[in-house]
Amino acid sequence: MTQVWYVVLYESGPDVLTLAPVHMAAHVAHYEGFAARGLLTAIGTFEQPEVNGSMCVLTTREAAEEFAATDPFVLHGVVRAYRVHAWSDVLA
Repeated sequence: MTQVWYVVLYESGPDVLTLAPVHMAAHVAHYEGFAARGLLTAIGTFEQPEVNGSMCVLTTREAAEEFAATDPFVLHGVVRAYRVHAWSDVLA
């Protein structure tokens, strides 16, 4: 059976290496809240996040949109832009 997840792709802002440490505690609290509610299944950076960004995987489109729109990294310019994509996991 195919499982649909919602992937948020983050594009790092120009000052990511300076701003990320400043807002990390609030970002961690944010994603831990979504994880505790069972909405966030994975989160992390790509190799060279300042160039390649990061991503997270959520259970619904609504959760993905809410997560990104309220993330301190988005609100404070650590992330310059984000996109939400439905992703079909055919191995699930």
